[in-house]
Amino acid sequence: MSVRESLHVAPVGAVATARHYLRDMVYGATDGIVTTFAVVAGVAGGALSPRVALIIGAANLVADGLSMAVGNYLSINSHEGVRRAAGLPEEESEPARHALATFVAFAVAGLLPLLPYILPVPAAWRFGSAIALTLFALFATGVLRAFVTGEDWLTNGLQMLGLGAAVAAVAYGAGLLIVSLGATP
Repeated sequence: MSVRESLHVAPVGAVATARHYLRDMVYGATDGIVTTFAVVAGVAGGALSPRVALIIGAANLVADGLSMAVGNYLSINSHEGVRRAAGLPEEESEPARHALATFVAFAVAGLLPLLPYILPVPAAWRFGSAIALTLFALFATGVLRAFVTGEDWLTNGLQMLGLGAAVAAVAYGAGLLIVSLGATP
């Protein structure tokens, strides 16, 4: 068996590492924030117990985070398989590290919308606090992305905020819609 040519360059230093794993981290963080907030928003929109938000949110952090990590790992392996079959050089030799970056970003960022349900926050402030933390996390993810790419921080922050907020609003509306159709919690 011959040694396959590789285009992969292992990152050295913090900036190079952040750039190398940026796609995985942005993908994981965005999905972690939005799907966890979707749980919180759906529970609030459906007038369910805050305990339900915490239980389903925690399950989401673990299951969806692992699912995304596994999906990223398999996606990279599939891509490399296609390149191998076509006789092309390898692009990525460490898919497990990309999967880990996806999971960690998902879990860390996705925890923020759940904090008001974990910490002793007054019940009347929980959902509003979750909204504020979600919007902050979305904007901050965009800003951090800009620092790594050298692009405009405000544009990146607002782009991430706008897209994520639109999806979060749809999740809240879905909970309200189900309740309005007569479903009871």
